[in-house]
Amino acid sequence: MPTPSGNSPPPGGRSALRTWALPVVLNLAVGVVAVVPLAFLWFFLANFPLAALGLTSREPTENDGMLPWALLLVPMWTLLLALWGSLNAWLRDGRAVPGRRYWGVSAALLLGPTAALAGVLAAVG
Repeated sequence: MPTPSGNSPPPGGRSALRTWALPVVLNLAVGVVAVVPLAFLWFFLANFPLAALGLTSREPTENDGMLPWALLLVPMWTLLLALWGSLNAWLRDGRAVPGRRYWGVSAALLLGPTAALAGVLAAVG
């Protein structure tokens, strides 16, 4: 939107804040929800494929096999990715932001709350 003098506002000005405010807030909110699926995914990876490669050790009480994890993770990730993808497709339509930048920032914001929680837990314990 041009200013009263007829010039466009600078790229880092208020229009950039308006362009990114809603996507940042909503992606961080979905990122808070994504903490649970990401934690379950890490637990699965640590107990099965990474343990089979010798990179981690298995949980000694984990004896149910992979089927319960598949039954838990597939619907959980399907719902999360459907929510995240549809929300960002809807938000992306009205934004004048390049697609790669928008989706990259959205993915980083999705992982942000989990990374912050992992950092806090690593510092505490």
